Amino acid sequence: MHSNPFTDDELARRVAATREEMATRSLDLILLSAPEHVFYLAGLDHWGYFAPHVLIVPADGDLVLVTRAMEHVVIRHQVRNATFIGHTDSETAAELVIKHLKGNTSGKTIGLEAGSAGLSYAMGETLKREIDAGSWVDITGMLDEVRLVKSEQEQDYMRKAAVASDAGTQAAIDAIHDGAREADVAAECLSAMTRAGGTPPGFGPFLRPFHRMAEEHTTWGDGEHHEAVFLEVAGCVARYNAPMGRLVNIGRISDEDAEMAQLCSEAFDATLKALKVGARAKDVYNGWQSVVDAAGMPEYRRHHCGYLVGIGFPPAWTGGPRVTGLRHDSDRQMREGMTFHLMSWFTETGRGNYFISNTVLLGANGAEVLTTTPFGPHVRS
Repeated sequence: MHSNPFTDDELARRVAATREEMATRSLDLILLSAPEHVFYLAGLDHWGYFAPHVLIVPADGDLVLVTRAMEHVVIRHQVRNATFIGHTDSETAAELVIKHLKGNTSGKTIGLEAGSAGLSYAMGETLKREIDAGSWVDITGMLDEVRLVKSEQEQDYMRKAAVASDAGTQAAIDAIHDGAREADVAAECLSAMTRAGGTPPGFGPFLRPFHRMAEEHTTWGDGEHHEAVFLEVAGCVARYNAPMGRLVNIGRISDEDAEMAQLCSEAFDATLKALKVGARAKDVYNGWQSVVDAAGMPEYRRHHCGYLVGIGFPPAWTGGPRVTGLRHDSDRQMREGMTFHLMSWFTETGRGNYFISNTVLLGANGAEVLTTTPFGPHVRS
């Protein structure tokens, strides 16, 4: 999180694609506030997104970035395709946006990300009340769709992030033993990811002992490992996150868990086979579920078998507050260049536990698994 990772041509391509979508929706101007979208179009990679940022994108002309004036140095170093307007801490970003647009928006159709984590309700209401627009349109999700297919440059960052993921996962596996301190396992994981070129991921790694495995978004504590350990890790390079997961047993693996590990691997392979250009998301999910059903577990279902990933700022590697999942009821079409956190998850089944997940790139000839740590079973003494 220290530099703009994109070429001028890459940024120009993205702005052009955004403007094409604006034209399709008859939008004269859009106001973007999600950190992922500001970064996608302008390349600003810092931790200042805790404060509001607004990227003003007109149908033609210069982009304008509005945020705190104190960020002027990092923005001067990183942002090459937008004019910067900074506000003091006695002003708000909304006030500066309103002042900048005054007299230039009458009769125009303006898009606003109502569902953005970077836009408070109060700020959105102030903008709509004070800016003289012809009409307002909610564009929540518009840029999310534009971002789903990764360019060659983006795919390169996903591959580099996957290298960091593997490094962190293998280091965590190697650090696990009976009595290992949870903090020591976490430290080895984070160190290895960083040394492999990783930067802070959207989520910190989820490293949980067996008795807390079902806690979806908690991580290491102050205890010791004496049982199975759940690992879900994402290396991150240039804000591109490549999640993966493994389950590590300590001492031994039961027959039930070993059987579930085999089923988990078979179901993952079935999902890979179903993930092809032109398939629907529900086809991919059904590829996974068909193996589960054939194993005599039709009652065991998951809310999805994976989701799209790429750019992600804290507090998520999912790319924002919404999860674009491979669900049983989704008709979303799979497209070349999409990247996924693909998972085969078996916990609380009553027949054993196991977990595998990987970052996967969909190419013209099918799915490519980018993370390469062996599926296991992993048993540590």
